[in-house]
Amino acid sequence: MSTDYLSSVRKQFAYYQLLGEQAMAQVPDEALFWQPNAVSNSMATIVKHLWGNMLSRWTDFLTTDGEKPWREREAEFDNDLTTRAQVLAQWQAGWQCLFQALDTLTPADLDRTIYIRNQGHSVTEAINRQLAHYPYHVGQLVYVARLVAGDAWQSLSIPRGNSAAYNAEKFAQPPHQAHFTDELLRR
Repeated sequence: MSTDYLSSVRKQFAYYQLLGEQAMAQVPDEALFWQPNAVSNSMATIVKHLWGNMLSRWTDFLTTDGEKPWREREAEFDNDLTTRAQVLAQWQAGWQCLFQALDTLTPADLDRTIYIRNQGHSVTEAINRQLAHYPYHVGQLVYVARLVAGDAWQSLSIPRGNSAAYNAEKFAQPPHQAHFTDELLRR
């Protein structure tokens, strides 16, 4: 079961990484820096925050507190990225840090205690915490990208009006074990 858990969370994180990339790919460069209003974050700022969080949480994941002393969380919300290349570089660096740490874990690690802001969590709890946090922000990325793209938006899920056809196709097949990432990528 523990090996299945690690494999499952890896696939889920990879799905949300891909979802964010597909959303950002649908907007022009300048839209990455657009804010709906002064108190909202641009897509670039959301990426910068995810990057900072991922580096802090996943660097030395098993051995140091997930809130690193070098993290400058407040600065993550300064809109100072200026190019798509910078945004995507931080996006990739954050995910790379996460996957490198995740790939070193074994089922024996899942019950170990790690700390985030000096509060103990099992490794499983800490992973689940991030698996809730990152999709929250990826959803923001998707929403802003959809606002910007307007009628040009290409659905990242089952397009509106296609649910019945999608379900008919699925139920026409014999029951089978879902392959999480593959299935989600086809929606």
